[in-house]
Amino acid sequence: MPTSDFLHEATERGFVFQCTDTEGLDAALRAGIIAGYIGFDCTADSLHVGSLVQIMLLRLMQRCGHRPVVLMGGGTTRIGDPSGKDESRQLLSDEQIQANKQGILRCFKPFVRFGDGPTDAPLVDNAEWLDALGYIPLLREVGVHFTINRMLAFDSVRLRLEREQPMTFLEFNYMILQSYDFRELFRRQGVLLQMGGSDQWGNIVSGVDLVRRTDGKQVFGLTTPLITTASGAKMGKTAKGAIWLTSDKLSAHEYWQFWRDVEDADVGRFLRLFTDLPLAEIARLEKLQGQELNEAKKILATEATRLAHGEDAETEAPPTVDISRADFEAGVPAFRLFVIAGLAASNGEARRLIRGGGARLNDQPIADEALTLTLADLPAEGALKLSAGRKQHRMLRAV
Repeated sequence: MPTSDFLHEATERGFVFQCTDTEGLDAALRAGIIAGYIGFDCTADSLHVGSLVQIMLLRLMQRCGHRPVVLMGGGTTRIGDPSGKDESRQLLSDEQIQANKQGILRCFKPFVRFGDGPTDAPLVDNAEWLDALGYIPLLREVGVHFTINRMLAFDSVRLRLEREQPMTFLEFNYMILQSYDFRELFRRQGVLLQMGGSDQWGNIVSGVDLVRRTDGKQVFGLTTPLITTASGAKMGKTAKGAIWLTSDKLSAHEYWQFWRDVEDADVGRFLRLFTDLPLAEIARLEKLQGQELNEAKKILATEATRLAHGEDAETEAPPTVDISRADFEAGVPAFRLFVIAGLAASNGEARRLIRGGGARLNDQPIADEALTLTLADLPAEGALKLSAGRKQHRMLRAV
């Protein structure tokens, strides 16, 4: 078992799947503050729970007195990571990438402290160096250290080929550029550790090897296990869609409810990965049975939501208001529903709320003051969510 604070606790909490040199990394962590990074491509304007284990690993690194580095893939997003994908990603415009980058940044701020201190996290974008690369110089200086034989053996390439899915030459270059990222961060900021999901192992090992070959220095790689639920489902996705980390895409209550509804067998594991609770307390909670286990799930939900949405996040379910389905047959103006739900005192007030941008339907702004809802807009089961501003919410159920 490692003895450095970070690697010991990361192992105890279940973050560690593979490491290029556990003893060497453990020694480096004991010797002083080290910097470690994880890269995030800008493929959407937010991250979901599937990325949370990586964010929590950066958080743990900072809590243990080291410096986490958040690398935004402004450059690599223009190619698309083939790891774990059966087909090529849709290429995004530079404008989309920049917008997504700003959106993703919001996901980190509740978890990681940014700044210029010894253990504060810097935010870096690999477009800073990748956009300036010359193709021929890159091939001569870096490409000579990569063999096609070895690249074909890594899962990110091999699995795509075994499934007889095409891989473009553009994607094939991704491993080289991610390795180049590691070397640049090593040279620019002294970064000694790259972390990532288990699907990144080949890319990470290639970066470690590149630094050794070109700079004669030892750096380290560490991967986390693929996180699935006890029943085998992939984390971050549900039948209702992705479990996003930002409140404009998923409310704090819905986020809380996701964690409250986890399978019994997942409670202890998820408490270790997704909360800061002490390990001794988690060991006590995961032994609970029956109704008491439900209380442990509520603790998991509350702690996870507090980290992502803050201490003041509204996690309680909004009040439910019943309305007759017959009222929807001819269509009901949206502004009228706000009056029925008690979110506005009059039709005029409700109209002004919509015009001012403060009215939301299922967490989406209502842009049209004349919007009318009919039976076709009602969910087969469940309820419509109406919101007036950020604090007032009602669930509207048709009966």
